[in-house]
Amino acid sequence: MTSSPSPGKFWSWLERRAPWLGTPGALKAVVLLNALTFLLITVDPAYAAVLALSPAKIMQGEVWRLVTYIFVPETQSLFWIFFALLFLWFLSTSLEELWGPLRLNVFYLVGMAGCTAAAFFFGGGPSNTFLNLSLFFAFATLAPDYEVFLFFILRVKIKYIAWAMAGIFALQFLLLPLAAEIAMAASLANYLLFFAPGFIQSRINGRRDAQRREKFQPAEEQALHRCTGCGRTEGSHPELEFRVAVSGDEYCLDHLPRR
Repeated sequence: MTSSPSPGKFWSWLERRAPWLGTPGALKAVVLLNALTFLLITVDPAYAAVLALSPAKIMQGEVWRLVTYIFVPETQSLFWIFFALLFLWFLSTSLEELWGPLRLNVFYLVGMAGCTAAAFFFGGGPSNTFLNLSLFFAFATLAPDYEVFLFFILRVKIKYIAWAMAGIFALQFLLLPLAAEIAMAASLANYLLFFAPGFIQSRINGRRDAQRREKFQPAEEQALHRCTGCGRTEGSHPELEFRVAVSGDEYCLDHLPRR
């Protein structure tokens, strides 16, 4: 029986078969196109409807929407768009350094596929929100101790922000109908596919290590001295003194046989 290929071999194979997937700076281009789209929508708000992900329009032949929806900014506020795009640029740069362009681009493409599937089959919500959120969760998982300034004042490790956001979305998830829950899960499919196997394997390895420790712990803690009469050891009662009787059995002084 042949073993499954390792993740490293898979990525090497994918890089050989589809080298275009490893194009560096692809997500930075997405950020720049978000900025350009923001300017276009500011001039004419009708552009947002033309570029948005709409299954009905796609089925009518407007196939460009399968891609262009990722360029539609999540906000139309001039103040917030600056920080949103700046943070998205930071995420794309950091993840490309941590993962390399190939894994980052595949991660993003899988996220796009999940968002599209959610929209087509379950009527998924704002696609860019979950797609960008998956980038944030990915970085928080890979660099949990990275510190950011929350509200430009509080210095907080990014893992705490991620846990807080995950809690909010988990609460929303529980309150949604089943179709919306499936849509949310599909929109975050890239994060689940990339990180869930590692989480599961980590839990399995932790359980195996605990079982291994339990198995060998009795041997490690085996007493050197044990009273044949009462069963006490030097571990349970360090104050005891032990003697070996003529019979060869070991006793504490309290139970040592008297001749």
